[in-house]
Amino acid sequence: MEPTKLQSEGGLNVTLTIRLLMHGKEVGSIIGKKGETVKKMREESGARINISEGNCPERIVTITGPTDTIFKAFAMIAYKFEEDIINSMSNSPATSKPPVTLRLVVPASQCGSLIGKGGSKIKEMRESTGAQVQVAGDMLPNSTERAVTISGTPEAIIQCVKQICVVMLESPPKGATIPYRPKPASTPVIFSGGQAYTIQGQYAIPHPDQLTKLHQLAMQQTPFTPLGQTTPAFPGLDASPPASTHELSIPNDLIGCIIGRQGTKINEIRQMSGAQIKIANAMEGSSERQITITGTPANISLAQYLINARFRDVAAMWNDPASMTAS
Repeated sequence: MEPTKLQSEGGLNVTLTIRLLMHGKEVGSIIGKKGETVKKMREESGARINISEGNCPERIVTITGPTDTIFKAFAMIAYKFEEDIINSMSNSPATSKPPVTLRLVVPASQCGSLIGKGGSKIKEMRESTGAQVQVAGDMLPNSTERAVTISGTPEAIIQCVKQICVVMLESPPKGATIPYRPKPASTPVIFSGGQAYTIQGQYAIPHPDQLTKLHQLAMQQTPFTPLGQTTPAFPGLDASPPASTHELSIPNDLIGCIIGRQGTKINEIRQMSGAQIKIANAMEGSSERQITITGTPANISLAQYLINARFRDVAAMWNDPASMTAS
């Protein structure tokens, strides 16, 4: 079969969608002040550029259009990233310019064609474009897609993307593709007055997580004392605040995740917080277990924080059963 030729002038009038995985900082650079940069990219390239919503450390940028518009959009993104690198270098002592790096998200069923027999295709791409190309060995979480990382000069990246588009057009994905959706940032969850909060920067903001109910149930009697604020006037000056005791109830079916295998998790929390933590025996007819935490207000605060963090980790595993074995 004769390979498809793509010319940048005119190009093939084939509509294609390419997905990119970007960090928040990169997305900010593409959007620009008041969305001006992405608006300019859309207008000048003619491609549709969509950016996934959500408070995630990673975002998906989808570029759709005839192949020639996609190449123009890629060129603009690659040159913008190069500009960002040059600007960041003006404040640093580094002399060698790091390469521009883009991460494509490609259905796993197409990755074999990108790699080629015995790695022949990917080797040919590297040699003919001068770009570094790597296909991730594992699929991205909860998806049937893999990350393909391209790095090099903007010119090398553009040539490489053209070759990848040819392969993707010649070898369409097989079967259904489960697209990768980045997860929201897993920020610590803290409880106060029965409400869950996440910490962003220096602020605690109400946390609308669907697991709040689970946390509230477990933490309903847990007011949170911010670390270091045990003495309002001069935190930290009072060398030995009096020991106090705090009690909370945790449902029986959740106590295991706090104790951990052979008590590993609870011992970890004891060591890290410096608090004494006692778990009462199960009472007949009761669906809850009493936990008593004793120590300075800061110790107690840290113990509660670590217990919350443990619930967060377990909740995340419930959402992602594949990671269950890791805990």
